[in-house]
Order: sequence, then C-alpha cells, then structure tokens
Amino acid sequence: MPTRKIKPYLPPGRYFMQGDEAVAEGAIAAGCRFYAGYPITPASEVILRIERRLREVGGVYFQGEDEIASIAACIGASWTGTKAMTATSGPGFDLMIENLGYAIMTETPLVLVDVQRAGPSTGQAARPSQGDFHQARYASHGDYEIIVLSPWSVQEMFEMGVKAFNLAEKFRTPVIILTDEAVGHLREPLDIPEEVEIFDREHDPSAPPFGMDPENPAPMPLFGDGADLLITGSTHTEWGLRRTRDPETQKKLLTHLMGKIRHHLDEIVEIDEKYMKDAEIALVAYGISARSALEATRRLREKGIKAGFLRLKTIWPFYDELIRNMLKGVAKIFVPEMNIGHLNKELKRVLNIPVISITRIDSTVLTPREIVEKVEEEA
Repeated sequence: MPTRKIKPYLPPGRYFMQGDEAVAEGAIAAGCRFYAGYPITPASEVILRIERRLREVGGVYFQGEDEIASIAACIGASWTGTKAMTATSGPGFDLMIENLGYAIMTETPLVLVDVQRAGPSTGQAARPSQGDFHQARYASHGDYEIIVLSPWSVQEMFEMGVKAFNLAEKFRTPVIILTDEAVGHLREPLDIPEEVEIFDREHDPSAPPFGMDPENPAPMPLFGDGADLLITGSTHTEWGLRRTRDPETQKKLLTHLMGKIRHHLDEIVEIDEKYMKDAEIALVAYGISARSALEATRRLREKGIKAGFLRLKTIWPFYDELIRNMLKGVAKIFVPEMNIGHLNKELKRVLNIPVISITRIDSTVLTPREIVEKVEEEA
C-alpha cells in the first residue's frame, strides 16, 4: 500500500485554532499543494489560512473568478499529480455541482470542504445549518457513490482534512468534508501529532486511465508522464474512448464507480458510539448537533433514562447494515439535527423501530436541554 508517515509542516504541539484554519492545516499535512477557491462566508477563513501556508510550503493558491472555475482548476491540478482542495458554502457548492459530477465520472481525486450556512439561496451567510446533508450525496445527476465526512470539533477538522485526502487518493474520487458555520468558526484546542499517515495515489503511466474493476479503483496516469490520456465526462472505456450509445460500457462503468466505494465500506465509514451497551433508547447525530446530543445523553443517564449515543463521522456512504447492528435492541431513536429531518429520513428507511426527529431550522444550534425535554416527552 502506498502509505507513509510524515511529520506535519506545523510543528507538533497544542494550538488554539479555529475550525476553518484547522482543516487548512490538515490539508497541508496531507500533502495538499494546490488550492483554488472563491471567497464565501463562512468558509473564507479556510482561504486566508491556506493561502499563507501554501506560500510557506511551495504550493499554489488560485482565486478563481467563481466557484465553477475554482473546482475546474482543482480537477486540472489533480491530473498533474498534485493534491488539490477547494472550500465553499451552500451557494458556492451549488455552482460547483456540474464539475463535481465531472470529477466523479473522470475518477479525479480532490477534496471539497462545504461549510454549511442557512439557506436556501443567499440565506443567512454567517449562521449555521445542516441543510446540505442530502445535497452532498445527491447533488450531481446520475448514479454514483461519494464519500462525505462530518467533523464535530476543531481537532476533527484537522484529522478529517488528512483523512479526506487519503480517501480521495486511494479511491480516486472527490471527498466532501461537510461541516457548518458553528464548527468552522469554533475556536478550541488542537493537538498536532508528531506524525500523520498519508496515502499517495497509485501511479502507473502504462495502465488504462480509468477502471472497470467492479470492486477497486485503477492506478492513475498523469499529464506529462508520457501516457496517452483521453479524459471525458461522457461514458467511456478504460482507455477514455467515448461510448455514448453502448449499454454494456455504461453498465460496466457505473458498476465500477459505485463498487469501488461500496466494496470498501469497512475502510471508509467511521461511527462513534457511547453508552450503547445497555441502551434502551439512542440519540443519533452528526456534526455540531452531536455535541449537544452527547451532553443530552449524559443528562438523561443522570435522570435514570438508559440513553445511548451514536455519531456518524462518515455520513455517506450510508452503511445500512452497520447502523442496524449498532442499534439492535434499542426501542426508540431520537435524531437531533439543524434541518427538517434529513438523517431522520435515512434512519427510517433503514430501521424498523420508531425514529423521532428533533429539529431546528432557525439557524440556531440545538441545545442539550431541548433534546432532553423532547426525549422525556416521547420516551
């Protein structure tokens, strides 16, 4: 496996840092040397940090004329062998979607950070939301799989900055870090380790540029290394030849694009659990809402209610079987989130027990007290 341990460019130790800054540091530690973006609240601090840091480590920063150009530049940079990232929020993510689909189809590794804000449209630029839950998964048309990570702390913004690049490089796919204004603008301690483990993509100039293996990604040739590269968003063979009227090629290609992720769920998906051993009810959450859910779980335990806690650190792909197994024996599920109930819908699809939504859609973070009161009312 092409993994190696390196020392982060930021000296190891404890720092006091903002979430947006931490994800930039995680990207630098993972080997990101190209960033293209367009300023947008509440993701602009990612730009401010990474622009300075790229100058220090010999990377390239490009401010595109808009978000469309920015993600396109990341795609081009990635095909030269450079680890590339962009960051945005809801309105900018809307503009990136066509090229996100192109990156999926062309199996282009890149990292996209979506610092969610209240919407739709311009909405409230400096207020948090978790309304992009399903957009992150289903934004592009067609059938595909995508990897979406959900940090809940400054520490995880750094760690998932590293992990997102490792997954993108390993599985040749865009990876989204889905965070929000509350986590992005949060300031708290960050521990930079002595070493981080990074994954460098498998590179083979003589190999076909694209994969047709139903379970695994293919090695990736690059511009400038002598390979014959035909890169198209149309249906294509493993050599990039367009086959826009061939049902068999379409079937093989989609099977590959989905299979290279679906067959590796145990490597990709992370779920955190606490107090689940004797739990009679469970709180299931992600991102900033999970922080309140964990505190609510502790308070419910103090009141004699056997509550358990499950946090999705990876929200896509949705690992149905694992989630069912982890919630086996629980009588009722409560799902706190800052939207109209997106995760709630997925859990109802997967589980055969009552799933109760606890939501806020007023661009305000859910509090532990609200969650406790709702659970006591329904339990």
